Amino acid sequence: MARGGRTKEREAPERRCIATGARDDAARLIRFVAGPDGAITPDLAGRLPGRGIWVSASRAALDRAVAKNLFSRAAKTSVLAPDGLSDLVESLSARRFVDLLSLARKAGLAIAGFEKTRAMLRAGPVRALLEASDGAEAGKAKLRPLAGDAPRIGCATAAELGLAFGRDHVIHAALGVGGLSDRVLDEAGRLAGLREIAVTSSVNCASVTGPAGRADR
Repeated sequence: MARGGRTKEREAPERRCIATGARDDAARLIRFVAGPDGAITPDLAGRLPGRGIWVSASRAALDRAVAKNLFSRAAKTSVLAPDGLSDLVESLSARRFVDLLSLARKAGLAIAGFEKTRAMLRAGPVRALLEASDGAEAGKAKLRPLAGDAPRIGCATAAELGLAFGRDHVIHAALGVGGLSDRVLDEAGRLAGLREIAVTSSVNCASVTGPAGRADR
Protein backbone atom coordinates (compact mmCIF):
# COMPACT_ATOMS: atom_id res chain seq x y z
CA MET A 1 0.00 0.00 0.00
CA ALA A 2 1.33 3.40 -0.92
CA ARG A 3 1.54 6.37 1.41
CA GLY A 4 -1.79 8.14 1.75
CA GLY A 5 -3.65 4.84 1.43
CA ARG A 6 -3.51 4.80 -2.33
CA THR A 7 -3.33 1.49 -4.10
CA LYS A 8 -1.12 0.81 -7.08
CA GLU A 9 -4.14 -0.04 -9.23
CA ARG A 10 -4.36 3.48 -10.62
CA GLU A 11 -1.83 4.37 -13.25
CA ALA A 12 -0.26 7.69 -12.33
CA PRO A 13 2.59 9.67 -13.88
CA GLU A 14 5.93 9.69 -12.11
CA ARG A 15 8.06 12.76 -11.50
CA ARG A 16 11.59 13.26 -10.21
CA CYS A 17 12.21 15.15 -6.98
CA ILE A 18 14.86 17.84 -7.46
CA ALA A 19 16.00 17.43 -3.84
CA THR A 20 16.39 13.65 -3.61
CA GLY A 21 16.65 12.60 -7.25
CA ALA A 22 14.08 9.88 -6.60
CA ARG A 23 11.18 9.26 -8.98
CA ASP A 24 7.73 8.83 -7.47
CA ASP A 25 4.02 9.10 -8.18
CA ALA A 26 3.25 12.76 -8.92
CA ALA A 27 0.47 12.62 -6.33
CA ARG A 28 3.12 12.25 -3.63
CA LEU A 29 5.19 15.24 -4.73
CA ILE A 30 4.59 18.98 -4.71
CA ARG A 31 4.56 20.81 -8.05
CA PHE A 32 6.07 24.28 -8.27
CA VAL A 33 6.22 26.72 -11.13
CA ALA A 34 8.35 29.81 -11.66
CA GLY A 35 6.26 32.93 -12.25
CA PRO A 36 7.07 35.76 -14.66
CA ASP A 37 8.56 37.66 -11.72
CA GLY A 38 10.95 34.80 -10.96
CA ALA A 39 9.14 33.75 -7.79
CA ILE A 40 8.59 30.07 -7.07
CA THR A 41 4.91 29.25 -6.49
CA PRO A 42 3.48 25.99 -5.06
CA ASP A 43 0.88 24.42 -7.38
CA LEU A 44 -0.80 21.67 -5.39
CA ALA A 45 -3.73 21.46 -7.79
CA GLY A 46 -1.38 21.05 -10.75
CA ARG A 47 -3.16 23.64 -12.85
CA LEU A 48 -0.77 26.57 -13.14
CA PRO A 49 0.84 27.08 -16.56
CA GLY A 50 4.54 26.59 -16.98
CA ARG A 51 7.12 23.86 -16.59
CA GLY A 52 6.64 21.96 -13.39
CA ILE A 53 9.39 21.61 -10.79
CA TRP A 54 8.74 18.72 -8.41
CA VAL A 55 9.77 18.18 -4.79
CA SER A 56 8.87 15.31 -2.49
CA ALA A 57 6.18 16.14 0.06
CA SER A 58 8.50 16.37 3.03
CA ARG A 59 9.99 19.24 4.98
CA ALA A 60 13.47 17.81 4.60
CA ALA A 61 13.19 17.77 0.81
CA LEU A 62 11.72 21.28 0.65
CA ASP A 63 14.31 22.71 3.00
CA ARG A 64 17.10 21.08 1.00
CA ALA A 65 15.72 22.45 -2.26
CA VAL A 66 15.77 25.97 -0.82
CA ALA A 67 19.13 25.70 0.95
CA LYS A 68 20.91 24.26 -2.10
CA ASN A 69 19.23 26.65 -4.57
CA LEU A 70 17.88 23.65 -6.45
CA PHE A 71 14.85 25.52 -7.79
CA SER A 72 17.12 27.78 -9.84
CA ARG A 73 19.07 24.78 -11.10
CA ALA A 74 15.87 23.03 -12.17
CA ALA A 75 14.44 26.17 -13.76
CA LYS A 76 17.77 26.89 -15.47
CA THR A 77 17.46 30.51 -14.42
CA SER A 78 17.60 32.50 -11.20
CA VAL A 79 14.38 32.12 -9.21
CA LEU A 80 13.41 33.08 -5.68
CA ALA A 81 11.77 30.75 -3.15
CA PRO A 82 9.68 32.60 -0.54
CA ASP A 83 10.73 32.60 3.10
CA GLY A 84 9.11 29.84 5.14
CA LEU A 85 8.36 27.75 2.06
CA SER A 86 7.80 24.55 4.05
CA ASP A 87 5.29 26.26 6.34
CA LEU A 88 3.51 27.77 3.34
CA VAL A 89 3.24 24.44 1.53
CA GLU A 90 1.99 22.68 4.67
CA SER A 91 -0.68 25.36 5.14
CA LEU A 92 -1.79 25.07 1.52
CA SER A 93 -1.88 21.28 1.73
CA ALA A 94 -3.96 21.37 4.93
CA ARG A 95 -6.41 23.77 3.30
CA ARG A 96 -6.68 21.62 0.19
CA PHE A 97 -7.21 18.49 2.28
CA VAL A 98 -10.04 20.19 4.20
CA ASP A 99 -11.64 21.45 0.99
CA LEU A 100 -11.50 18.04 -0.69
CA LEU A 101 -12.88 16.30 2.40
CA SER A 102 -15.69 18.86 2.49
CA LEU A 103 -16.51 18.03 -1.13
CA ALA A 104 -16.52 14.34 -0.25
CA ARG A 105 -18.95 15.05 2.59
CA LYS A 106 -21.27 16.96 0.25
CA ALA A 107 -21.09 14.05 -2.19
CA GLY A 108 -22.18 11.64 0.54
CA LEU A 109 -18.81 9.92 0.70
CA ALA A 110 -17.66 11.13 4.13
CA ILE A 111 -19.34 11.01 7.53
CA ALA A 112 -18.24 12.12 11.00
CA GLY A 113 -18.96 11.25 14.61
CA PHE A 114 -18.12 8.15 16.63
CA GLU A 115 -21.44 6.32 16.17
CA LYS A 116 -21.81 7.14 12.47
CA THR A 117 -18.21 6.17 11.83
CA ARG A 118 -18.66 2.88 13.67
CA ALA A 119 -21.81 2.11 11.68
CA MET A 120 -20.09 2.86 8.38
CA LEU A 121 -17.08 0.73 9.30
CA ARG A 122 -19.33 -2.18 10.21
CA ALA A 123 -21.31 -1.86 6.97
CA GLY A 124 -18.11 -1.56 4.91
CA PRO A 125 -16.23 -1.29 2.74
CA VAL A 126 -14.59 2.05 3.52
CA ARG A 127 -11.80 3.87 1.73
CA ALA A 128 -10.23 5.19 4.92
CA LEU A 129 -10.67 5.79 8.62
CA LEU A 130 -9.92 9.37 9.64
CA GLU A 131 -8.95 10.31 13.18
CA ALA A 132 -7.88 13.65 14.62
CA SER A 133 -4.20 13.84 15.48
CA ASP A 134 -5.10 15.46 18.80
CA GLY A 135 -8.00 13.14 19.63
CA ALA A 136 -8.21 10.82 22.61
CA GLU A 137 -6.53 7.49 21.95
CA ALA A 138 -9.19 5.39 23.72
CA GLY A 139 -11.90 6.19 21.19
CA LYS A 140 -9.61 5.62 18.24
CA ALA A 141 -8.62 2.20 19.55
CA LYS A 142 -12.27 1.10 19.54
CA LEU A 143 -12.74 1.91 15.85
CA ARG A 144 -9.47 0.75 14.32
CA PRO A 145 -10.22 -3.01 14.40
CA LEU A 146 -13.48 -2.37 12.50
CA ALA A 147 -11.65 -0.70 9.61
CA GLY A 148 -9.81 -3.86 8.56
CA ASP A 149 -6.89 -2.98 6.31
CA ALA A 150 -8.31 0.41 5.24
CA PRO A 151 -5.72 3.16 5.65
CA ARG A 152 -5.83 5.18 8.83
CA ILE A 153 -5.41 8.93 8.28
CA GLY A 154 -4.22 10.89 11.30
CA CYS A 155 -2.57 13.94 9.74
CA ALA A 156 -5.26 16.53 10.51
CA THR A 157 -6.29 18.10 13.79
CA ALA A 158 -9.78 17.96 15.25
CA ALA A 159 -10.30 21.60 14.27
CA GLU A 160 -9.25 20.92 10.68
CA LEU A 161 -11.55 17.91 10.38
CA GLY A 162 -14.28 20.03 11.94
CA LEU A 163 -13.92 22.62 9.19
CA ALA A 164 -14.61 19.95 6.59
CA PHE A 165 -17.81 18.87 8.36
CA GLY A 166 -19.07 22.27 9.47
CA ARG A 167 -18.38 21.63 13.14
CA ASP A 168 -16.11 23.05 15.81
CA HIS A 169 -14.13 19.83 15.91
CA VAL A 170 -14.32 16.22 14.74
CA ILE A 171 -12.36 13.30 16.16
CA HIS A 172 -13.67 10.34 14.13
CA ALA A 173 -14.69 10.18 10.48
CA ALA A 174 -14.81 7.68 7.65
CA LEU A 175 -14.45 7.98 3.91
CA GLY A 176 -16.43 5.84 1.51
CA VAL A 177 -15.30 4.38 -1.78
CA GLY A 178 -15.37 6.78 -4.73
CA GLY A 179 -13.21 8.71 -7.15
CA LEU A 180 -13.24 11.83 -4.99
CA SER A 181 -12.01 9.76 -2.06
CA ASP A 182 -8.79 9.01 -3.93
CA ARG A 183 -8.15 12.74 -4.25
CA VAL A 184 -8.70 13.18 -0.52
CA LEU A 185 -6.20 10.42 0.19
CA ASP A 186 -3.66 11.86 -2.24
CA GLU A 187 -3.69 15.13 -0.33
CA ALA A 188 -3.69 13.32 3.00
CA GLY A 189 -0.52 11.58 1.91
CA ARG A 190 1.13 14.89 1.08
CA LEU A 191 0.03 16.49 4.34
CA ALA A 192 1.21 13.47 6.32
CA GLY A 193 4.61 13.73 4.66
CA LEU A 194 4.89 17.43 5.41
CA ARG A 195 3.92 16.84 9.03
CA GLU A 196 6.04 13.69 9.31
CA ILE A 197 3.04 11.59 10.28
CA ALA A 198 2.72 8.01 9.10
CA VAL A 199 -0.31 6.69 7.23
CA THR A 200 -0.86 2.99 7.70
CA SER A 201 -3.55 0.33 7.79
CA SER A 202 -5.81 0.01 10.81
CA VAL A 203 -4.67 -3.56 11.29
CA ASN A 204 -1.19 -2.23 12.01
CA CYS A 205 -1.78 0.38 14.69
CA ALA A 206 1.83 1.52 15.03
CA SER A 207 1.56 4.77 13.10
CA VAL A 208 2.20 8.15 14.65
CA THR A 209 -1.08 10.00 15.15
CA GLY A 210 -0.02 12.81 17.43
CA PRO A 211 -0.76 13.66 21.05
CA ALA A 212 -4.01 12.60 22.68
CA GLY A 213 -6.22 14.83 24.73
CA ARG A 214 -9.69 15.55 23.27
CA ALA A 215 -12.93 13.87 24.12
CA ASP A 216 -14.45 11.68 21.39
CA ARG A 217 -16.83 13.26 18.94
